[in-house]
Amino acid sequence: MEFVTVRQPVRSYVIRAGRLTTAQRRALDSLWPRFGLDLGEQPVDWNRVFGRRAPRFVEVGFGNGEALLTLAEAHPERDYVGIDVHPPGVGRLLAGLALKGLENVRLFRANAVEVFGKCFVDESLDMVYVWFPDPWPKKRHQKRRLIQRDFVSLVAQKLVPGGRLHLATDWEDYADQMLRIGDAVEGLLNSAGQGCFLQGRGGRPVTHFERRGERLGHAVWDLIFEKPEKAVCRSTEFQRESLKGLAQG
Repeated sequence: MEFVTVRQPVRSYVIRAGRLTTAQRRALDSLWPRFGLDLGEQPVDWNRVFGRRAPRFVEVGFGNGEALLTLAEAHPERDYVGIDVHPPGVGRLLAGLALKGLENVRLFRANAVEVFGKCFVDESLDMVYVWFPDPWPKKRHQKRRLIQRDFVSLVAQKLVPGGRLHLATDWEDYADQMLRIGDAVEGLLNSAGQGCFLQGRGGRPVTHFERRGERLGHAVWDLIFEKPEKAVCRSTEFQRESLKGLAQG
């Protein structure tokens, strides 16, 4: 009998033992059945989950949930899916959703790679946010960074034509890695032009992690990669004109 060794994927997170407040624990216990979803083996029927067909936005690593709560309240016409693994932040976001009476958000407490692989069909997402992911600054740990070519390629498969991936970080070497990977993934175009970062936040709300980084004197880098409406050859003049148009739009 031949035995095959299966390599387990490197996780991009470690669940920290943060202290749950009484309110956060109560929210997890009482509100998870209303807003939370379990990881299954089949893609989720999102029209059934939300009871409608609407543009679909995903935030990976929503932290304390501040940005996702702001977006969901400002855009009731959109449906949002949040993915995170840390109980205090999940509990805080659940409490905020209930307080504001929002019904256009659902949450996963799971590995984002698994959620994208199992829960979304191809060409079903309008926007994916990955804002201030764990930078894993030590060189020996950088293999744990979420933004790797395989993950970005997976996200690209799930975007609708015209869909976008918005990345942000306050770690310069991670920003450079994001830029190199995004520019190299087939089927995505850099909206600022190949090799360039956005000027400004690209419509992103200021986040808790961003404010903390600013207090430490960190700069912030944003990138938006778009899945074009039609396939393009990365080396053609048409691609360069497309990049120019996206940057201006």
